[in-house]
Formats: sequence, structure tokens, C-alpha cells
Amino acid sequence: MFNVKELLSELKASPYKYLEIRATHTGVVDFADIKMGDKVQGASGTWKEKKGTLLATLTRESNKKSICAPEKSEITEISTHLQGQFVEAGELLLVLRHYLSKDEVIEQILKKALSLFYAPERAKYYFIPEIDTKLKLGGKRHVQVKDGMDMFIMSRMKREVNLPYGGPDGVVYAVYFSRGDNVDVGQPLIGVCAEDQISIIEDVISKVKSEWEEID
Repeated sequence: MFNVKELLSELKASPYKYLEIRATHTGVVDFADIKMGDKVQGASGTWKEKKGTLLATLTRESNKKSICAPEKSEITEISTHLQGQFVEAGELLLVLRHYLSKDEVIEQILKKALSLFYAPERAKYYFIPEIDTKLKLGGKRHVQVKDGMDMFIMSRMKREVNLPYGGPDGVVYAVYFSRGDNVDVGQPLIGVCAEDQISIIEDVISKVKSEWEEID
């Protein structure tokens, strides 16, 4: 099990994640009225229908596409030498620094602490009826898993197959998808915790909730 104090100290020392904003396709770049150090807002609304702060536009064949900030962050790098230039897809335009929220810190810690089971291919995923019922009635931590047990239904191109769980024995501590979601290959489906480690996990979460400082 990882050392809680060391991990929290590491995150406190660098409480950020950096977002690279790259050209989504070829075109001419026109940066918005922004500068280094500016605070920008991410998408908002129930369905993220309200776009974040405009960072730049990319024009190709007279068609303009807006590039907006994906999350609340601060601009740390702007490729100003590209202003008005034609760029290729994937060209680095900006770098944003996002301060981790309390929930994001907990998510990072859990993904290090738990044994994650990943989607083997892009598909829609469901729990088999027996597991689904247990989750609905008792919640995540009432579902015990063992290596090789049938657990998921994977649906792709109108074909459904059972997908067994593969990993260490334990209880389901986190679920990372919603019923019927399209999940990309390599994305976690569940996080499993050994029963004797649950109290340690809870201690981690308690420490973050009491010690992590949020910023506006």
C-alpha cells in the first residue's frame, strides 16, 4: 500500500495538472485577446453546453472553428509565433495549468490505490443482472469480486458478450462508467480494493477532505 503522507505531500507540492491545447486540424491560427497568466473558465452547464473561455480560432477554407478552454485554469504558455500562421493538426498552441480540486485529488489517489480493471475495447458496458442488482440494493462496497467471475456485458456493433473480471480479489470500491456508456479502450471500468485495505483508503479520503485547500 502506498504511503498516504508521502502521496499527499507530493500532491501538495505540485497541485496542478497541465493541459496542452493543440490544433485539432490544419488551418490558420488566430489567438483571442489573451495573455500569459490569464485565468480562463472551462465549459459549464448540465451538459457542458456553455463553452469555456475562447482561446483561439482555427480557420480552414473560410470555416472558423473556436478553440475554448476545457477546464478552469491559468494560461502558462502561448505559442505567439504561430499567430496568423498555417499549422498542422497536433501543433501545440497553448499550455494551461489547472489547480486540482479536492474531488480530483481524491480521484487521483484512488486510481493509484485501487486495482483498476480496464475496458479491453471501445464498447458499451453493463453489469450482468446479478451484479447490477447487488449494486442497486447494497451499493458498491457490498459486491465482492474474484478473478475470472462473470461481471460485465460488453456490447459492440449489435453483438453482446460476457466479460469476466480479471484481477485481485476484493470489493468494488469505485465504478467509472454509467450503464450503457461508450467506454474507450484502456479506460477503467471499476476499481477494486482488498477488504483489509478499505480503512486505509477511507483514511486517505478523510485526510484530503480536511487538509486540501480549494481555490476560487
